[in-house]
Amino acid sequence: MYLNNMKKYILLAFLITATPLFSQNLELPYYSNSSEIIQHTGYALKYNEQYEQAEWVAYQLTDIEVNGNYERSDNFRKDLHISSGSAALKDYKGSGFDRGHLIPASDMKWSLDAMSSSFYMSNMSPQDPSFNRGIWKKLEEQIRSWAVDNREIYVVTGPVLTNGPYQTIGVNKVAIPKHYYKVVLDYLKPELKAIGFILPNKKSSYPLSQYAVTVNEVERITDIDFFYILSDAGPLRAKGWKDYFKTYGSPQLTC
Repeated sequence: MYLNNMKKYILLAFLITATPLFSQNLELPYYSNSSEIIQHTGYALKYNEQYEQAEWVAYQLTDIEVNGNYERSDNFRKDLHISSGSAALKDYKGSGFDRGHLIPASDMKWSLDAMSSSFYMSNMSPQDPSFNRGIWKKLEEQIRSWAVDNREIYVVTGPVLTNGPYQTIGVNKVAIPKHYYKVVLDYLKPELKAIGFILPNKKSSYPLSQYAVTVNEVERITDIDFFYILSDAGPLRAKGWKDYFKTYGSPQLTC
């Protein structure tokens, strides 16, 4: 009996240690135990009450998800999962700013619930309309293209909240970020790669390559530790997405 139990414990320990990294939320940045992390269908977020928006939104995106067929729902609403209360629709009314998605609705076409979840106000940030419908949209489309090309990628995105003070909108004083970021990780062999972007919250006619940086640079600017679970994350953070830089030029920061 003792030996049988020991065998069971050894097998259980093996199964736990053999669990692939892909089930361990690679997309999640480092956070403390006291942080409020909200899990919605298809993504997780860390909410910043001071600025009334998410500090980061993190998710995995696959080629299958990109090719979903659920339509945009447009059911914007407060996020009742936020213990301190999220921003509200009325905060944006008449402000001149778009309710800019952090995780795009077009990344959530794989599920009716996922699509609906993308319209929580905790997933919104005040974006200049020409930015939201311009270069930000182009970057979102580029990331979906990468998901198709690479089968699955990990994305973290949000406002830069380290370079205030900020102007605000609405009764809840939602901060208007000056910049936004995205980091993308491809962790499928044969080529592991990562890239970051920092973009100003305004109209831009520059190519996306103008805003491409290493993940290290995004970490420096945002004070967020990305992909910390990975033992080999250091080189990935530093070297960038080779094919992209080869095609479009070396990373440049234009904050």
